Amino acid sequence: MIKSRTWSFVIVAIVYLLATAVGVVTYLLLPFEFWLNLLIADAVATAITFLFSVSLENASVYDPYWSVQPIVILFAFFPYGEGNGASVLLLVAVAVWGVRLTANWAYTFHGLEHQDWRYTHLKEQTGKWYPLVNFFGIHLVPTLVVFGCVLPAVFIMQAQPQLNFGSVAFFTLSLLAVLLQGTADCQMHEFRKTKRKGFIRTGLWKYSRHPNYLGEIAFWWGIGLSAVCAMPDKWWLLGGAIANTLLFLCISIPLADGRQSKKQGFAEYKRATRMLLPIKK
Repeated sequence: MIKSRTWSFVIVAIVYLLATAVGVVTYLLLPFEFWLNLLIADAVATAITFLFSVSLENASVYDPYWSVQPIVILFAFFPYGEGNGASVLLLVAVAVWGVRLTANWAYTFHGLEHQDWRYTHLKEQTGKWYPLVNFFGIHLVPTLVVFGCVLPAVFIMQAQPQLNFGSVAFFTLSLLAVLLQGTADCQMHEFRKTKRKGFIRTGLWKYSRHPNYLGEIAFWWGIGLSAVCAMPDKWWLLGGAIANTLLFLCISIPLADGRQSKKQGFAEYKRATRMLLPIKK
């Protein structure tokens, strides 16, 4: 197991460069419509990442894929020299979100000897089925969800529709969601530095058990709705935001609450604190 944090960063960077290169080549070789070429290329890049995560015995190799994938996709599809206001706004929003979230991952990344507790929990729970759970549940499904989330922005860059008030309003929502998520993450980091036990009850976390998840959900609704305001006939592009919301409501939040429930006083904490909205209960 690689214990050096520096070398761990280097290895993860190499994995992502290789996955990106293979994904780009795959996209260029495929003869289908742009969105299908992109979907297949994205899945192939995910498979490359999965193979390295297996060889390194750490599914957390996949963790930054969530925030790196949309940035790579949109910068590749951005119509340089021809981009209109709608394209620029969505590129800026996703870039700000992705850089911040990737930086947060880097801050919390301790090296390849550490794996996210959720993956270890799944491995213990699924036993011999873990390889399938690892590929489909930990790697492929999140890739497909984020693909669906970023697809509205890709369509905007392909169609180049006119910017309107709704597009600007929901772009603003996305930026506010990034601020919400970033604030929640910083408050959690400060709490963990104190090494206090129990539950964080300050800042946004005083009223919400998962304000960071709320920021993630709201961000992609902002992106999706911004695109749909510019292209009303493409309402089905909101499917990604819906899938992302369900992923958090049905998987991420129950897993996090299940872990927290082992702490003394969780029942009272849950009763007094909302799941998502940071509003006094």
